[in-house]
Parts: sequence; C-alpha cells; structure tokens
Amino acid sequence: MTADELKSLQAPLKQQYQSDPNTALVTLRAEGRLGDQVSCSINTGRALVEAGLHPATGGTGELACSGDMLLEALVACAGVTLKAVATAIGVIVRQGSVLVEGDLDFRGTLGVAKDAPVGFRAIRLTFNLDTDATTEQVETLIKLTKRYCVIYQTLQQPPALALGIQLSDSNYQ
Repeated sequence: MTADELKSLQAPLKQQYQSDPNTALVTLRAEGRLGDQVSCSINTGRALVEAGLHPATGGTGELACSGDMLLEALVACAGVTLKAVATAIGVIVRQGSVLVEGDLDFRGTLGVAKDAPVGFRAIRLTFNLDTDATTEQVETLIKLTKRYCVIYQTLQQPPALALGIQLSDSNYQ
C-alpha cells in the first residue's frame, strides 16, 4: 500500500469524524464462554481461542494465557500502527519484527504475597526493522507509533474500568 492509497482510504473517515464526532465513537466488544475446566473460550472473529491458567498458576500450558493474549494484542496493534505510520510518512520498511515482553510476579495473582502486584510490572516493546530510514525518521516512527497505537495508549493511560455481574434466571431457585 502506498501513502496515497492509505490517505485516500482514511481521508473520508477523517472528514466524517471532523464533521460529526459522534460517528467516530465505536464500542468494540469481546465475548467468551466459561468452560467446564478453569477456562474460558473467546471467539476472536477469526478463530475460537480457549484461555486457561498459565502454568505458573497451575495450568498445563495447553490453553492460551490471557497475559500472553494481552501482549499479542500489543504486538499486533503496534505492528499495524508502525506500518501505517511508515507508509503515511514515506519510510520504507523492507522487513521487521515486533517483540513484546512482560514481567509478572505470580505471587500476586495467587495471593501468596500481598506486596506483589497482580498484573504486569513492566512491559517492553521492541521493533527490529530492516530500513534505510534516518535516525530522525526512526524517531518519528517511534513517536507516532506510541501516539496512535490504541493498545499502547490504553496500557500507558488506563481508562476507567468497571466490573459487574449479571446473574441468569436459572440461578434463582
């Protein structure tokens, strides 16, 4: 895809969102179904993924770990964002890879140590690029990828989060 093709795809959307900001508000949705074991199946729209316990919490490693899925979402989002930015600003990336690493202390998840956090302590995102881009262009790629990557921004500036439970009628006897 060329910069002009990308701009022509995005231009009508940008114009629409400027003239009617409400059309830019979209609610993304993910759903899952609790499994018989300690698991939950998620339909990604492309495949059914069954998530379960990480081996560090008693899982077998045969099911997807939700922590891995979070990191995979960051890889996907950051990779797509970087490619879109590179295309838009005319930087040629011949090849590349994205690596995300996240550090967890499972003592928090298992309630072993109250001072151990539940969740990632640190997440590192690294691109390995084959490009002739100048240092200035690479800095621009990094800056704009950080700015426009939805998952990166969500992790960096967490949104308000709510948890609720809706009981089915079968629970009332």
